[in-house]
Amino acid sequence: MLGPSGSGKTTTLRMIAGFEDPTKGTIELAGRDVSGIPPYDRAVNTVFQDYALFPHMTVGENVEYGLRVGGVSKADRGKRREEALEMVRLPEYATRRPGELSGGQRQRVALARAIVNRPQVLLLDEPLGALDLKLREQMQVELKAIQGDVGITFVYVTHDQDEALTMSDRIAVFNEGRIEQVSPPFELYEQPTTEFVAGFVGVSNVLERDGERFTIRPEKIQLLDKGSSVDGLRTERGRISDIAYAGMVTRYTVALDAGGELQLVRQNAEGASQDSTGEQGKEVEVGWRPEHAVAVRGKATKEEESIED
Repeated sequence: MLGPSGSGKTTTLRMIAGFEDPTKGTIELAGRDVSGIPPYDRAVNTVFQDYALFPHMTVGENVEYGLRVGGVSKADRGKRREEALEMVRLPEYATRRPGELSGGQRQRVALARAIVNRPQVLLLDEPLGALDLKLREQMQVELKAIQGDVGITFVYVTHDQDEALTMSDRIAVFNEGRIEQVSPPFELYEQPTTEFVAGFVGVSNVLERDGERFTIRPEKIQLLDKGSSVDGLRTERGRISDIAYAGMVTRYTVALDAGGELQLVRQNAEGASQDSTGEQGKEVEVGWRPEHAVAVRGKATKEEESIED
């Protein structure tokens, strides 16, 4: 579940968990309506951003806490605790306390505590938000691998577009309490259905020509010298208004003669010019293949929203 702050992601997650009641509609788990069932009787568990570990307990005691409360025998608790710690690659940490662990390790302990109860669905509310970038990227890979190992459905809340694209099988994009699109990552990025989705998931350009509104991704646009022509491209003239070096790529902004502007990128291949700022103000042409221009709709009107409802 992807969207900006306040778009309804966490509220939806809390309704699935049973912490909030829906004002209309139902919550179904494997085809069963669980709307009126309390959280402790639902086959779901939640992993929070702040880990919520007991500091006075060891890692092993934290992991098996839910089993002990549920009356599981000591022998079974030990076996399932070890299995869960093995899944999150922390089998040798059972006797340590949370304060002795790194942020990534504490997050994995919280994950082990959640999966040890073998829920049908695991809910994760921005679980990597407190980690630094390098560790967050590492944990994204690990979480995806763990999900494949345990085979449990993960419902994952984030406002990070790259994280959603990297980790998901399906993404629901939220905006102002509504879902704008639900699609696999590739389809969501390549075929956004609304202007909001196009702009929120990655960088996109939106143009309106001849009454048609469409979006084009920056990497799909070619930067050409004025007067150049390439078969099969739709071209427009403009002037480079901004250039930004960004490591692997250089980002260009082109103000179009016909109105509007486009952002595009050029790969910084070996031997590329070290300084492109001299091109600022240069007259150029930009071109793209017609199939890369995707028609999008703007924000729904009140009448359209009531029809959808």
